[in-house]
Amino acid sequence: MSGLGGRVTDALYGAGWSGVKRLPEPAANALGRRIADTAWQRRGKGVLQLERNLARVVPDAPPERLRALSQAGMRSYLRYWMESFRLPAWSPERVRDSFVPDDVHHLTDGIASDRGVVLALPHLANWDLAGAWVTTHLGTPFTTVAERLRPESLYDRFVAYRESLGMEVLAHQGAEAFGTLARRLRAGGLVCLVADRDLSASGVEVTFFGEAARMPAGPAMLALQTNSLLLPVTLWYDDTPVLRGRVHAPLEPPATGTRREKAQAMTQAMADAFTHGIAAHPQDWHMLQRLWTADLPPRPEPPTEPDAEPAGAGPARRKTTGTGTEERR
Repeated sequence: MSGLGGRVTDALYGAGWSGVKRLPEPAANALGRRIADTAWQRRGKGVLQLERNLARVVPDAPPERLRALSQAGMRSYLRYWMESFRLPAWSPERVRDSFVPDDVHHLTDGIASDRGVVLALPHLANWDLAGAWVTTHLGTPFTTVAERLRPESLYDRFVAYRESLGMEVLAHQGAEAFGTLARRLRAGGLVCLVADRDLSASGVEVTFFGEAARMPAGPAMLALQTNSLLLPVTLWYDDTPVLRGRVHAPLEPPATGTRREKAQAMTQAMADAFTHGIAAHPQDWHMLQRLWTADLPPRPEPPTEPDAEPAGAGPARRKTTGTGTEERR
């Protein structure tokens, strides 16, 4: 990102956090919908890639169905942004009432066990709201990672935003981040990682909607190394203002195999849980980037021991909208 482009992007996100939260909620919702529809109508790279991704999720969908899904997907994506810009101003009661997860006992039992818990999520609906619910309603802080953004001021905005929600945010810096996450887990802590897109060279290959893709090995490796629970979580929006979600049962490691073989099996099980959640709510999967191996250039072989690699595609990823790009997760 150029210096000028970075400053413009930083200013736009700053205006979002400072301005959108002051709008009446109906006005903010209408603004988000208008931005979403404008971006969708322009048929930019992000929208076209979203449709290519959805074609794998809903392989029998005709073109008009894919276009309708991508429009709904952009509206879901901008709902995420409008909520996120307003989230720091929400009361604890508003946060509590805005998220209803199913099977949350998997998480609360894990927290009570002091064993350490790794939550792994795809880019579905509003993961920041779900995280705020954990820190406020459950009273449980957690640690996540963020890729460094350019300009630095934009990265600082995202770190400050998530820290204001009660999250500890680590820079996505390989062995250093992995080591800190492992220490948090050994102390019985909670780690949350968005893990459906590999941003490193150490991901493992999985079958995802019938095709090869790479997902980060970090969540499984952390669970294996620290004897923590690995819980997939999927989220979705329905026709109400309330975010819905499901905490899936713990993913058990295989009884035999090398550490990397066990991590691969657990990552595949994680991908399978993501598959179920995304297939049920494809319009809420905010994946505007290339994901499947067939769409990506060749990548170097991962190291045989990924322990020293980043813990996964944490809270940074790149998303492209009409207002710029963001490295998040």
